[in-house]
Amino acid sequence: QQQQQQQAVQQLPQSGQADQQQLADNLQTLQQQSQSEQQQQQQQQAQHSLQQSSQQPSEQQQQQGSIVQAGQQQAPLEMQQAQLAAQAAHIPIGAYTQREEHLMRQEAAGEIEFAYVVNDRQPQNLIRLIGLKCIFSKQLPNMPREYICRLLLDKRHRSCALVAKSGSVLGGITYRIFPNQPGLAEIAFCAVAASQQVRGFGTRLMNQTKAYACERDGVTHFLTYADNNAVGYFIKQGFTREITLPRDYWVGFIKDYDGGTLMECIIHSKVPYKDLASLFKIQKAYLDMQLRQLSNSHVVHPGIPRQHVPLQPPHARVKDTPVPINPAAIPGVIQAGWTETPPSAKPYRLKVADGEVVEPTQEHVHHYMTDLLAGIIALPDAWPFQLPVDPTEALDYYDIILDPVDLSLISARLNSGQYYISLEMFVADIRKMCDNCRYYNAATTPYYQCANKLQAYMEQRLDKSIVPVATSHTE
Repeated sequence: QQQQQQQAVQQLPQSGQADQQQLADNLQTLQQQSQSEQQQQQQQQAQHSLQQSSQQPSEQQQQQGSIVQAGQQQAPLEMQQAQLAAQAAHIPIGAYTQREEHLMRQEAAGEIEFAYVVNDRQPQNLIRLIGLKCIFSKQLPNMPREYICRLLLDKRHRSCALVAKSGSVLGGITYRIFPNQPGLAEIAFCAVAASQQVRGFGTRLMNQTKAYACERDGVTHFLTYADNNAVGYFIKQGFTREITLPRDYWVGFIKDYDGGTLMECIIHSKVPYKDLASLFKIQKAYLDMQLRQLSNSHVVHPGIPRQHVPLQPPHARVKDTPVPINPAAIPGVIQAGWTETPPSAKPYRLKVADGEVVEPTQEHVHHYMTDLLAGIIALPDAWPFQLPVDPTEALDYYDIILDPVDLSLISARLNSGQYYISLEMFVADIRKMCDNCRYYNAATTPYYQCANKLQAYMEQRLDKSIVPVATSHTE
């Protein structure tokens, strides 16, 4: 454009008067075009810079966005925690949690107190240290009293004392810290008065000691030498025989005791040792919530009434028999994944009288059970089982045998056509009848021998008639 303007200016003196006006107009037009193009370029640059600024937010906007995103993530977390806390109130608790909550209620009522004690020459702490000395001397007879007193009054040692409402000391734990070994502490003494044992004070005392040691002394690892009688207690409190600390970190600092077992406990700063009961409840609630997403075991369906039919012929002791329920009619069974097993899928086949192998359909199984029961009843050794046991002859029979079975009851159940829905149920009743006889009678009695012969006959018939699936295919 500048070259065109210079050429137009050079042409002015050479042209005539008529052309000069036209050239001046052309020059003005070129200048206007150049100005408009410059304005367009400036507008494009401004739009480009605006787009970049919108695509790249400022640090303040980024911080605000991160805060909003963190808030959005924190909100579901808080809702989940509130939901877990609500569910934890309805979760059944175990014996450990019940004992912990009981002791926590005693603490809240002021009946007991777990005090952090150090020799700062304050009268109250000195009285409590002397109380601990008396308990340790009595409960730890192998420890010299002078040694116990010297360690308790050492300013490098800390103690957690269990104090009653009256001010008397009931137990305590004393540990030593090492300023040059951060995080390391050694438990020197641990005892509870003999009259206060088996009440959960030992576990609660150790939890309070862990909390004090972590919060006030920055302890991350407890080491101690436990005698043979105390190893079980320390294992329950989270101590292990495996020492994770480097050997150079504690050798020369921890006192070595003959006949003791060196044990270690790692203390986590995020574990609420003073309120483990709430932690366990939340953990169980979270586990229950996860299980509910994978299983429907928590769903309770309404019950269904049982139907009974009278026995034909009537039985002397049993009036009716329950009708088996079709599993598909039970609410929740199909939802749990149950499917009815067809006769062809059963792992055996039946060999009938003519030697033919058939599938165990309901009709074939019923016919087989009827034939087998007729053979058992016809046995000469079946006479003790034909009718129920007479209570006038065996006075205590029905006090000893809680599930009596006899051949007349089995026959009535079989005739109902609804009780024995499988061959396994029928065989189980025959075996139960023989087991009852052997349980009540001595091995030298004829009743005992008859039961053995009767069951042996049934087992022999079953071995000949039950054909495994693989064998039936080869045949």
